[in-house]
Amino acid sequence: MNRNVLLVGAILTLPLILFLAIGLTKDPFTINSPLVGQPAPPFALMDLSGNTVSLEDLKGKPVVLNFWATWCVPCKAEHPILMRGARDYQGRVTFVGVIFQDDPMLIRRYVASAGAPGPTLIDDSSAVAIAYGVYGVPETYLIGADGVIAEKIIGPVNPNNFFDKIESLL
Repeated sequence: MNRNVLLVGAILTLPLILFLAIGLTKDPFTINSPLVGQPAPPFALMDLSGNTVSLEDLKGKPVVLNFWATWCVPCKAEHPILMRGARDYQGRVTFVGVIFQDDPMLIRRYVASAGAPGPTLIDDSSAVAIAYGVYGVPETYLIGADGVIAEKIIGPVNPNNFFDKIESLL
């Protein structure tokens, strides 16, 4: 009887262990998005100074497109990493922040005190967020110089692999 119990236990446990082992090899913050491998949805948004910035204007260099808000604690935690990336890749990669459901006045205050890695764009109607399939912040899209989305990152960027991902765009 003990053999049968062990055999049934092994049969039930092995697939679970295999499933977990496969899951542990994947980055939990990288999501398979239908947009990956597709041209990035175009946009033209106003920045905090009232200038219009479009994705078309940014072609020719990789773009790090980060959706964030001042009320988002993980967004604030990833901010120094984005600032470092903008500094380290200055002139080679464009960092763009898109405000997600936040008050532009709060954003202006935050940017004045903490800085911004690049243009900070206001998406009043959330049309750009909807086009990119954003369902929470922070979310970051890595877009190649050709305008094709290379990767979607859910949650704060991880400095352990974020810069490697940027390098792969160059």
